[in-house]
Amino acid sequence: MPWTPPVEPVTHSTSLRRAPVQQRSAERLSRILDACAQLLDEGGYEELSTRAVAVRAGVPIGSVYRFFGNKRALVDALAERNLQRYAERIAGRLAAIPAADWRAAMDAVLDEYLAMKRTAPGFSLVDFGNQIPVGADAGPNHRLTDRLTELLAVHLDRTPDETLRRTFLVAVESADALVRLAFRLDPTGDENVIAETRELLRVYLARVLD
Repeated sequence: MPWTPPVEPVTHSTSLRRAPVQQRSAERLSRILDACAQLLDEGGYEELSTRAVAVRAGVPIGSVYRFFGNKRALVDALAERNLQRYAERIAGRLAAIPAADWRAAMDAVLDEYLAMKRTAPGFSLVDFGNQIPVGADAGPNHRLTDRLTELLAVHLDRTPDETLRRTFLVAVESADALVRLAFRLDPTGDENVIAETRELLRVYLARVLD
């Protein structure tokens, strides 16, 4: 059965000026983020504007500014929603995987990322956020690592200590670089590079997870 995103995707975003408290506001916020994602695919970040988002979402421009101060905050919120949805997809997959089978869990982590990269509007440009300045600890791969460490430590019955987090961070950074390569070689993701990525992750993670 295909996965369906939640109705209220962002309720605690750090990019929001004001969090929605009513269903109607949450639905309007969701439409705004959907419009942002669509426009990113069509014209990229440079062509994105809060006014264009308002027009595409079918809401007054004031509704956009009620939630966001500028387009950067809007894109940041989209990245946060992406991470939330990704975590929900991973949690759903992990529920059907035995705790001892860490390889299947890692396959789920990679497969769901690839699925979002191929199908989620705006994801290819934004995924989980921008790393500004380059190398900042608050970058998207660090946020992704923190979330994955939380999810996988519970599922695999591991202590979420610094060793586990560092291991997952190296895995995330490596996979990120290789997946980018796969999508440069083929718009849908070069399957040979993806297979090599999967093998590399399994060999590396076996050091800690076996």
